[in-house]
Amino acid sequence: MELFRKVRDFHNAQPDAPKITNESALRLELENGARIIALPGTEATIRGYSAPKLVIVDEASRVDDSLFTGLRPMLATNQGRMVLLTTPWGKRGFFYEAWAHGEGWTRTKITAAECPRISPEWLEAERKTIGEWQYRQEYLCEFVDTDESFFSSDLIEAAMRPCGGALWK
Repeated sequence: MELFRKVRDFHNAQPDAPKITNESALRLELENGARIIALPGTEATIRGYSAPKLVIVDEASRVDDSLFTGLRPMLATNQGRMVLLTTPWGKRGFFYEAWAHGEGWTRTKITAAECPRISPEWLEAERKTIGEWQYRQEYLCEFVDTDESFFSSDLIEAAMRPCGGALWK
């Protein structure tokens, strides 16, 4: 709902934007036939929609992989676009795989230090408050393993790659 509110406010601030013909708490319909619909982030809630021109997934690292599996076929018939907005949440899931290994994605990374509205003093206090692991993900946009991991995900991935025909080198 928060992202929908921002989109609606942005639309309303544009002097030449198409007029709204129908509006509810989670939906805008415009005079040019476009619709903006906010849906909860579950696979079951997105079924039945087809051929969107643009799908925006907010907090994408936290969304269940089944949602992405359900969204992708919708984009096939009209070459619609998917935009994923998020900070990392570990080296797992669709968002991590798309960022680290996916083809055809444009990646944009903006850290908190690059945001002029956030002071260095506030960031330093935040690092002390939430700890290094969470800080690196939330403010530095880094994919990091949890502190509780006995083996790092990099070590596990390296162990699973074939080395000259054998699993172990």
